[in-house]
Amino acid sequence: QVQLVESGGGLVQAGGSLRLSCTASGGTFSISVMGWYRQAPGKQRELVARIISGGSTDYADSVKGRFTISRDNAKNTAYLLMDNLKPEDTAVYYCNADLILPTYPLLSNTWGRGTQVTVSS
Repeated sequence: QVQLVESGGGLVQAGGSLRLSCTASGGTFSISVMGWYRQAPGKQRELVARIISGGSTDYADSVKGRFTISRDNAKNTAYLLMDNLKPEDTAVYYCNADLILPTYPLLSNTWGRGTQVTVSS
C-alpha cells in the first residue's frame, strides 16, 4: 500500500516562508502527477499546485508568484516552497498523487494525512 507522508508545516508570520515535503513509499509504483491541496476551516478542499512527471506545473491563481512546486522523482518526493505567506493561506495542506502500478488496478490515487500551516498577521 503506497503511503504519502507530508512534513514541514507550522506557524509562521505573514511574509514568511515554509517548505512542505511529501514522500511516497510502500510497494512498486511510479508517479504521474503530484499535487498539493489545502482546506481551510469551513471551506472546500482546493488545488494549490501540481506537477506532472515531465516537470510541467499548474498553480491556483491565489498562489501564483508566491508558491513553487517541485519534485525529485528519484526520491518520490514533492516539495512546495511557500513564500510571502498571507493569513489567508492558513489551512491544512494535503499531498495527492496519481500512481501507476505494475498490477491491477494499474492506476490509483492517494492522499496524505495533511499538515497544518498557520500564518499569523
